[in-house]
Parts: sequence; C-alpha cells; structure tokens
Amino acid sequence: MTVPSLAPYPALRLRRLRQAPWIRDLVRESVLTPADFIWSMVVHEGEGEVPVGSMPGVSRLSVTGCAEAARQARALGIPAIAVFPHIDGAKKDAGGRLAFDPDNVVARAVKAMKDAAPEVGIMCDVALDPFTDHGHDGVIEGGRILNDATIERLVEQGLMQAAAGADILAPSDMMDGRIGALRAALEGAGHQDVMIMSYAAKYASAFYGPYREAIGSGKLGSGPIENPGDKKTYQMDAANTEEALREVALDIAEGADMVMVKPGMPYLDIVRRVVEAFHMPTFAFQVSGEYAMIMAAAQNGWLDEERSILESLTAFKRAGSAGIITYFAPRAAKLLGA
Repeated sequence: MTVPSLAPYPALRLRRLRQAPWIRDLVRESVLTPADFIWSMVVHEGEGEVPVGSMPGVSRLSVTGCAEAARQARALGIPAIAVFPHIDGAKKDAGGRLAFDPDNVVARAVKAMKDAAPEVGIMCDVALDPFTDHGHDGVIEGGRILNDATIERLVEQGLMQAAAGADILAPSDMMDGRIGALRAALEGAGHQDVMIMSYAAKYASAFYGPYREAIGSGKLGSGPIENPGDKKTYQMDAANTEEALREVALDIAEGADMVMVKPGMPYLDIVRRVVEAFHMPTFAFQVSGEYAMIMAAAQNGWLDEERSILESLTAFKRAGSAGIITYFAPRAAKLLGA
C-alpha cells in the first residue's frame, strides 16, 4: 500500500478525528461485535460446573450446562460454539477409540445444544488428543505419529460428529491430507452441507498449557507407550511463515470452507498474510494461554481487565480475521452490549 502525500501541519491535524467519542466511533476502521465470536467451551461427563484453575472464569460444563450455554449464546448474539471434551483418564487408550463412539460426551453435548438452540452453530474439534492416554493427536507406533492411520480414525470421528448434528468440523491434528479425506467421507455419507474449518496453520506453541489442564490431557510422554515429548513433528515451527501459506493452500485445495490460525495474538502476522493471500474466511483462535495471561495480569491489578479483553479481540479484526474463537465470548458480548 502506498501512503498518499499528506498536507503539512497545521493544515492536517490527525487529532481532529479523535477529539470526541462520536467522531471516533464514526471513523473507526475495525468494529467488534458479538457476531464475530465462536465461544470455546469444555464439556465433561459429570454434573455441574468444574472450575479450571489456570483459567479464572472458565469451567468445564456438563451436557446440561452446554445446552444452557447454547441458549445464552443465542440471547447474546454469539453465532457459534466450539466444544471440546474433558475425558476421564480411565476411559482413554493409546488409540483414542472413544473419540468415535456415537454416545460419547461430545455427541451428547452437540445433540443437547442443537435441541436447546438450533439457531446456534456447533463446531467440533476433530482430534484424538483428548481421548488418548499419551496426549498426542495421532496413532503412535515405534515412537512415531502415523499420519495415514490417524486420518482413518479422524474420518470416523468426524462422521460421528456430523451424524450427531455438528455444523462445522474443525480438524486440529495437522496430519497431511486429512481435509481431503474428511471432505470425501462427508460427501459420501450425505453430509455435504457440513462445513470444514481447517486448523490450517497450527503451531507447536507454549500457549496451549491451560487448555491441557481444562481437558485433562496428560503430560506428553507420560503414557504407557514410548512416544515423543512434544508435538513438533506434526504442528508447525513457530519460526515459519511461508510454510503456513503452503499449509493453507493445501487445505483449501482439499475442500476446507474456512481456515484458522492458532494461536492468535502471537501470530497476527500470519493471520494478515493468509487473509491477503487467499481471500478466504480466516479465523484465529485466542487460545487458553492468551486468556490466562490477560486474566492473571488483570487479577494482579497490572491490566484493566475489560479494556484488555476488548482490545485483544479487536486486534484480530484489525488483522483481518472473519471471527475469533475465544473463551471470552460471553464476557465480551456482554461488554459490547453494555
């Protein structure tokens, strides 16, 4: 973008457009509304709410609680919910077989939310890590994550979620080729209207820590079989940008309807590049670590909590995001409506 020649001061005083709330509102370039949010929430198999220690204000919800949350989302103008499961460790295994059980907690939560508020879109995470005893997103053999064997299980999981009523499937595993396989399976099963939001550029990040507490995922490498201690063989290197564009291009070619960058604020440069390169609906995930940092700083009196929440979310819109997956969704929607 070429900046036009500007008149010299005092003919041009940029502060003129900042002098009062009405003019600031009138010339604002990026506008944040509740319609920009996908509410990220965690469902558990028990009753009531279970607070997540590292994420003040966030609790695991029961299936009944998820249904009530869907009604709340509708009332607040939040268009969609992304649901993630907390699974009892005794039910996990190396292959994550509970992931494609049609009566698992995700399927029951989806059905309950669609019954409670059918107007609210439901997005499901297509990934094995909440269901595996080793915490990885794939099938492990000889210390390696098996790409193609993992895809077979992800397809089975995605078809189950679609049958339960999910509107959007969001594969977060970063296996090569999984978008094409899932798209073909959905078409073949008569789920042609189910959308895919690909975690197209998902980085091996330090910002996911509180989420692993929220879903009860064990420390990597702690399972009963030999496995790597991190996810760097399948999630992206934090130093790479061009690779992100290749990942996005492949997922679009394979049938993704929307793409995502994860994490969010530390990767706003990637969001901007993806938007400019592909002109596709591009979402960003304000992940658990981002949420926890803002809340911790606010609780210590180091940040203004409400202003920090809205400023952080506005940054995604400024970068070009079509929307934001965030744990702040209901809080931010209330703030915007105040």
